[in-house]
Amino acid sequence: MAELAAPAVGDWDFPRGTASIELMTRFAADRGLPAEKLLAATTLSPELLADPSVQVDARQELAVVRALADLDGSDAAALDLGRRYRVTTFGIFGFACISSPTLRDAMLFSLRYFDLSFAFCIPHVELEAGRLTLELDDSRVPADVARFLVLRDLAAIFSVMRDLLPEIVLDDLGFRHESSTVDAYRAAFGLVPRFGADACRATLDSALLALPLPQANEQTVALCAAQCEALVARKRRRSGISQQVRERLVRLGGVDAGMDEIARQLTLSTRTLRRRLTESGTSYRALVDEVRQALAEELLDTGVLSVEDVAYRLGYAEASSFIYAFKRWTGMTPAAFARRFRAARQAPPGR
Repeated sequence: MAELAAPAVGDWDFPRGTASIELMTRFAADRGLPAEKLLAATTLSPELLADPSVQVDARQELAVVRALADLDGSDAAALDLGRRYRVTTFGIFGFACISSPTLRDAMLFSLRYFDLSFAFCIPHVELEAGRLTLELDDSRVPADVARFLVLRDLAAIFSVMRDLLPEIVLDDLGFRHESSTVDAYRAAFGLVPRFGADACRATLDSALLALPLPQANEQTVALCAAQCEALVARKRRRSGISQQVRERLVRLGGVDAGMDEIARQLTLSTRTLRRRLTESGTSYRALVDEVRQALAEELLDTGVLSVEDVAYRLGYAEASSFIYAFKRWTGMTPAAFARRFRAARQAPPGR
């Protein structure tokens, strides 16, 4: 097979706009779910969501996805959510795709600027013998939300493709998981997929790539490309500071050295560090919690450390403080998490 083009990023850890989080909060509210619980999992506020210039750390959006999946993690909910993503959801990035001359041009553009999307699963597009194959890589997506995000992301991709070219149909579709409910899949993709496949993979006629898009305008797409280039450059500058803080906290084993000390290590004033983190859609406290949660889950997963041992390694003076924090992060105690994680690993595949 020949790859159409490599995606611009190989992992989901890139900064995003707030449109996807705002869409998920509306989706929850429309389904009668407590939408406020989604933002409660982050440091974001409704005011920040309303600001189109705000960029958020990918883990903030992941926390919202996890909160939504905890409220309703069914396949039907994930697929319905994915169908809510339309080409207009993506702003100037989506407008560039609409304005592309052909579907091939739109796909090449979307892969080149993939870090302007909201996906967590990374797409790989290949051509062979008149077939176009789109495969989603979820190998780096957290296991507890991987199935939900595979379904959401592929449903969103197909929804956008249908916006670009309404006559698009899938020839074949496969998922690794098993499912006994097919109505939601048929509504999202127009066919019943194969379950128990070796990958999440969709196939369609490659002749569709050459079809002209109804709203093609080369001058418009050139203008959009320049704006997308500027957006990507700005996002990468903003996101760098979050990763630098995260790396230093990981080196400290999750121990909170204090914002003043981390700022000193970065040769910044505390005020400047706080401002730059705010511009990245996060905060020092949120990054400390994120690193501590990730390390705590890894340590608990070993099965050889007690809750008290994990608390001590993360710098907590008392196990009770760690238990309280862990329950705030995950909604369960460390002991319950360890039991659930072990049970999940021992369970057979599928639901």
